[in-house]
Amino acid sequence: MITPYNILRHELIGLDVEITQSTNKSLVGLKGKIVYETRNTINIERFDNSKEVMIPKDIAVFKFKLNEEYIEVIGELLMGRPEDRLKRKIKNIYPY
Repeated sequence: MITPYNILRHELIGLDVEITQSTNKSLVGLKGKIVYETRNTINIERFDNSKEVMIPKDIAVFKFKLNEEYIEVIGELLMGRPEDRLKRKIKNIYPY
């Protein structure tokens, strides 16, 4: 089961997400569902018009919805292929 404590080591496809901070201000507030993930990007299908948007992971802070709980994750911590995140050790910069 996906929890705030293991989200960095979990599959993100299918999760609801919102961008809360970004160096590209036009992305802030974007909401949708993750439909695809690569090493450096996340593709989000927007809720408002069903268009797919490619978001670079390193420029954004993502807020994921897990059941009825929300968790913010710095995009730089999501960098790398999903299968490689399992092997990587996370430094103590993340509060969970």
